[in-house]
Amino acid sequence: MLVYLDSLVIIYFLDHDGHFQIRAANWIAEASAAGIVLAVSDLTRFECRVKPIRNKDSARLADFDGFFAQPDIQLVSLPAVVFDRAAEIRADFGFHAADSIHLAAAIEARCDQFLTNDVRLSRFTGINVEILP
Repeated sequence: MLVYLDSLVIIYFLDHDGHFQIRAANWIAEASAAGIVLAVSDLTRFECRVKPIRNKDSARLADFDGFFAQPDIQLVSLPAVVFDRAAEIRADFGFHAADSIHLAAAIEARCDQFLTNDVRLSRFTGINVEILP
């Protein structure tokens, strides 16, 4: 099974304290134990790296870069077809541009699921959207 992680899931996992961090850590640990492959894109990396760069937090930036460099994290590409599909998603559902690109990337990479904590995205029907439990 291939699951695309929304940026917020990774941010909760690596740069958050409390309930959201625990939920993300538990989900990622269970997925790893089950052999689920995690997918991200360069847009995911971009969104996760902004705050540590802004805050000049090199340790936190290294945490994110280390996560993305793991051999079991699959980087999906963002060719033109992703942006074409994202435009359709945005037009049809009214999602933000980044959310539409993430969903399109997951679909084009043939992911089985899209994991997010954004309940608004659960109304999307083009892929199985799971809300972080």
